[in-house]
Amino acid sequence: MPPLSKKDSNGAVTRPVHSRTDTGASDWATDNEVEVDDKKQKAQSDFDKKKQTFITRAIWTLIMIGVFFGSIAAGHIYLIIIVTAVQIISFKEVIAISNVPSRARSLRFTKTLSWYFLGTTMYFLYGESVIYYFKHIVLIDRVLLPFATHHRFISFMLYVMGFVFFVASLQKGHYRFQFTQFAWTHMALYLIVVQAHFIMNNIFEGMIWFFLPVSLVITNDIFAYICGITFGKTQLIKLSPKKTVEGFVGAWICTVLLGFVLTNVLMRYSYFICPVNDLGANVFTGLHCTPNPVFLPHTYTLPFIPSPWTFLPQKITVAPMQFHILVMATFASLIAPFGGFFASGLKRTFNIKDFGDSIPGHGGMTDRMDCQFIMGFFAFMYYQSFIAVYKTSVGSVIETVITGLSAEEQIEVVRGLAKHLYNQGVVGNDVVEYLAKRLGEGVKR
Repeated sequence: MPPLSKKDSNGAVTRPVHSRTDTGASDWATDNEVEVDDKKQKAQSDFDKKKQTFITRAIWTLIMIGVFFGSIAAGHIYLIIIVTAVQIISFKEVIAISNVPSRARSLRFTKTLSWYFLGTTMYFLYGESVIYYFKHIVLIDRVLLPFATHHRFISFMLYVMGFVFFVASLQKGHYRFQFTQFAWTHMALYLIVVQAHFIMNNIFEGMIWFFLPVSLVITNDIFAYICGITFGKTQLIKLSPKKTVEGFVGAWICTVLLGFVLTNVLMRYSYFICPVNDLGANVFTGLHCTPNPVFLPHTYTLPFIPSPWTFLPQKITVAPMQFHILVMATFASLIAPFGGFFASGLKRTFNIKDFGDSIPGHGGMTDRMDCQFIMGFFAFMYYQSFIAVYKTSVGSVIETVITGLSAEEQIEVVRGLAKHLYNQGVVGNDVVEYLAKRLGEGVKR
């Protein structure tokens, strides 16, 4: 055991100097190890988060694909329900990003008015579609007839009531917030509800006019991502830094090719090309109609073939729809993405990542539908301008008779039609006599 003390040459007592182990190096090693462990844990945590996000995103992607194809197979009415749900959810997300909760709570009617204007707008738009496509049902019903004939006036008065209530609810000190919400609500109504309404009209015109625009946008989005990460180098637009020119152009080419193939398949099935004449129809019952000429093959003669290529055929047989799909695919590739850029700019304005969390792993509903709204609007306008065949329908004839003729004149129309059907051998003489007798009694009364 070492001595506790010792004397020096002068007799003074000194304490022994114990040697202390230098732990500096080991202390640094320990700190480094802790730092490395922290980095490993953080990397593992980030990896776990990304893995969980990927799994959630993949699961909900499959769910959305299943709902999409399942509703198409189930029938048009289910698609209309889904489009309506998308409208409402997207509207809710958009008006929420400019909302100030504390002020909204102090102003009780701010949110109520937004939803009131949504209901009024949907009543007007849905009523217009129902009356247009189902005149033959609505106009002969005693209860629905007044609502159908005065639909636009009723819709206008509903809007005026909301407008008056908004003005009456203005409170001092909150004018800027209230007018901001009023303007924001109307912007959301136009950009979401009105455009989505035309998507619903596309469903009525035929399943293909809904399926193709939606598929083209999804295809373009997928190939823009694939082409962008494969050979994309040049930034396309600052609002979306990850978008590249190479991905933009590559997606256009791929969308055109896939659109051509997809159209060639869909044209073979009447369920896709026929307008809706039975809301209870589904993929198993099918639909029957006279096909629009745009779906029928037509032979075209090439006007000029240069001499080096004289071996090429001078005539080609193709359905006109294949030319139209080139225009639609081009719009889906070059114009519709700007709907997404607009949404990106809007999110940057309010410094938010997503419009909401309606779809786990994907963000809000608006994040997934930003390009679909403008594409559906374009598809309807293009169809009405270049493809639709306008002819007299039962509904339009009934509308003309009801709104333009008196009761006596309407009876004369029925008598005339009965005689015509008798002359064509469609009905017997007893039917004509019965109608003449009963209608005569109606006139006397």
